[in-house]
Amino acid sequence: MADLSPLRRRMIEDMTIRNLSPATQRSYIHAVAKFSRYFGRSPERLGLEDVRAFQVHLVSTGISWPALNQTVCALRFFYGVTLGHAEIPERIAYARAPRTLPVVLSADEVVRFLEAVPSLRTRTALTTAYAAGLRASEAVGLKVDSIDSERGVIRVEHGKGGKDRYVMLSVQLLRILRVYWRLAKPKDWLFPGRDATAPIDVQVLYSACRSARAAAGIDKRVTVHTLRHSFATHLLENGTDIRIIQVLLGHNHLSSTARYTKVSNGLIRRTESPLDRLRLEVVPPG
Repeated sequence: MADLSPLRRRMIEDMTIRNLSPATQRSYIHAVAKFSRYFGRSPERLGLEDVRAFQVHLVSTGISWPALNQTVCALRFFYGVTLGHAEIPERIAYARAPRTLPVVLSADEVVRFLEAVPSLRTRTALTTAYAAGLRASEAVGLKVDSIDSERGVIRVEHGKGGKDRYVMLSVQLLRILRVYWRLAKPKDWLFPGRDATAPIDVQVLYSACRSARAAAGIDKRVTVHTLRHSFATHLLENGTDIRIIQVLLGHNHLSSTARYTKVSNGLIRRTESPLDRLRLEVVPPG
């Protein structure tokens, strides 16, 4: 960290002490650096009104609500922890994100989508993301020894919030991974990048999703997270207890998982109307 400014070094140390994930650290540093560049001054010389003006600017650029709130988290951490201004973070407002339903692929669309990915490594990574309900960062972060074939589980390390968890290893996915391993011979990272000492970049997966969606003729927006949404919804439709799905997804709160009940057509179709319990004549007596 010899080339880092003392302020940036301190923020990185603060995040490391609190065990924030590498992805979160990169996101926070990027957000604070962008804030600083916008005003052309060191962020420690900027105040609450500058934060507000920066938020207004970001909204005007059409930034997504999750990205805006990620910036809010970064600035709250920077002012509250690194600069020690305890009174400022709670005055930096989060954006109230619209409650939209997640996009979900049908089983047929998942097959068409995955078969449209030409690269063996990328297709296997995306197949793994769907089969285990992984986030993009979790999929690329898998190592060869993350796959426990004897116990039938995959160990996910440093998920959201820095938490580890186990997810299921499906029989079909294990067959796919064994074929992939024989052909690709990964040594450390399950899905290595061009430099085998590092994993594949998540941007490769994002780009593959855009290309495969078009090639498969799917008119929905498809991302790695769409596969995760589809995983959860398909489990729910097949009768899996929502509390099990919560654990598999690594959600802290059941309310985060419950949103999938709103997009599960299978559950809707199987739910009996109270009318079905009534003995009602179709034709009223004349």
